[in-house]
Amino acid sequence: QLQPVESGGGLVQSGGSLRLSCAASGFTLDAYTIGWFRQAPGKEREGVSCTSSLDRSTYYSDSVKGRFTISRDNANNTMYLQMNSLKPEDTAVYYCNMGGAALGYWGQGTQVTVSS
Repeated sequence: QLQPVESGGGLVQSGGSLRLSCAASGFTLDAYTIGWFRQAPGKEREGVSCTSSLDRSTYYSDSVKGRFTISRDNANNTMYLQMNSLKPEDTAVYYCNMGGAALGYWGQGTQVTVSS
């Protein structure tokens, strides 16, 4: 498997929660920098959260800090994005990335829609 497979997107009401999953069969996930990106209609793709393979430091964009949590399960080669207190402005297509945005592997994207 060369492309990560995402799941967990869908429709949720404002204030609700979703957990996105990204399966990484064939990878040694622990060796990869991982991240989540999103792209809303009319906007450029933006980084949401990432964690380094070197020191496990974690980054969150200001808009999601305190609400989203990135994690990884190395035993099952799966990465997650837990999204709490969702807002309509979180509506976007979400993409997982393994290995960096320039040369790494991308998921196909999963739609997250938050209604008011």
